[in-house]
Amino acid sequence: MLQEKDIKWVESVIEKINRKLNWVSEKSKDKIPYTTMNGIHDNYNNSEREFRRTDGLNWWTNGFWGGMMWLMYHETKEEKYAEIAKFSEKKLDWCFDDYLGLHHDVGFMWLLTAVADYRITQNPESKKRGLHAANLLAGRFNPVGKFIRAWNSIGSDDTTGWAIIDCMMNIPLLYWAFEVTGDPRFQHIATQHANTVMEYFIRPDGSSEHIVEFDPLQGGFVKTHGGQGYENGSSWTRGQSWALYGFILSYIHTGHIEYLNTAKRVAHYFISNIPESGIIPVDFRQPKEPAWEDSTAAAIASCGLIEIAKQVNTMEKDLYLSAALKLLRVLDDRRCNWSKDCDCILENCTEAYHSKEHHINIIYGDYFFMEAIFKLKENNILLW
Repeated sequence: MLQEKDIKWVESVIEKINRKLNWVSEKSKDKIPYTTMNGIHDNYNNSEREFRRTDGLNWWTNGFWGGMMWLMYHETKEEKYAEIAKFSEKKLDWCFDDYLGLHHDVGFMWLLTAVADYRITQNPESKKRGLHAANLLAGRFNPVGKFIRAWNSIGSDDTTGWAIIDCMMNIPLLYWAFEVTGDPRFQHIATQHANTVMEYFIRPDGSSEHIVEFDPLQGGFVKTHGGQGYENGSSWTRGQSWALYGFILSYIHTGHIEYLNTAKRVAHYFISNIPESGIIPVDFRQPKEPAWEDSTAAAIASCGLIEIAKQVNTMEKDLYLSAALKLLRVLDDRRCNWSKDCDCILENCTEAYHSKEHHINIIYGDYFFMEAIFKLKENNILLW
C-alpha cells in the first residue's frame, strides 16, 4: 500500500506524463523514434536503413513507442493513442518480409505493438502478427543447449552459441503464444531458456552475466563475454534489470517458485548496490570516473521491483516497493525533462559502458518509466 504522500506524487507525475505525451504524440505520430537529435525524436520508420542504426525498421527498440501509446490509451481512452500505436504495428510488417534482419528481440518489437493491440482490442490481425513473431522466436531455440540464440552474425564473430540476459524480456512472447493457442511447445521453450539462464547467467551473489556462449553443436558452456558492461565479470546494470524483471514475469506466467526466488535474489543484489544518490551507473563495478549513468536501468528495475512486491507477503512488500519509489522519485526529480525542449522524457540514458555516446535520450527509458508509474496507480495493463 502506498502512503498518501506517495499517491499524491504518483498523481502529479501522471499529470506531467499526460501533458507531455499529449503534444509529443501529435508531433511524432508518423515516426518510430529511438532517441532525439537536438531534442527532436529521430525516426526509424524506414526500410532503407539510412539512419545512425543500420537496422532501420528491424531495430530492436521499435516496439516501445507503440507500447507508450497503448499505455496512454489504457490510461486516457483517447483514440488518437490507439491509432498512433497501430501505425507502428503495421509498419513492422515490413520486417517479416525482410526476415534476415530479425533476431531474438522480436519479443520487444511485437509484444508492445501487435500483442498489446490484441490484448486490448482483440484484433485478429494483431493476433496473427504476434503468433508469427512467436514462431520466429521459438525457431531460434537450440534444443541441445536449451537456450534461445540471441543475435545473428556480428561482423566476424560467430554468434550461433550466444545467449544474452535481455532475452528474459522476450520470452513473455512465448508465454502469451501458449496462452492463446494452448500449444505447450511455446511454454517448454520459454521455461527451458529461463532454466538455462538461472544456471549459467545468475551468479551466487545475484548479479548477472550479459552474454554466455555455449557450444551450439554439443550444448556445453564455453565462456562469458563482457557485452555492454565495463568488462567481463562486471555488473552491467541494465542486464541486472532485465534479469530482475524477466524472472518475475516468468513467475507470473508459470507459477514456478524458482523464478520468483531468482527474481528476489537479483533484486536483493540490485537494491544493495543502489547508491545513496539513487542514480544508477552503467555498471555497478565500473570505475568511479567517468561516472557514466543509465537511467533506463533504474526505470526497468523499478517495474520489476513493483511486480515482485505484488507477489510476496506483507512483511516483504516494503523492501521492494520502497526501492522502486526511491529510484522513480530520483528520476522524476533529477532525470526527467518535462519541458517542450525535448521530445523524450528520461535523460542520462546509456546504451553500453564503452559506447561512443553517453547520457542520451532512449525511447525504452521513457516506456519503462511510464509503465512503472502506471503500475503504482494500480490501473496498469501488463503488456509482457
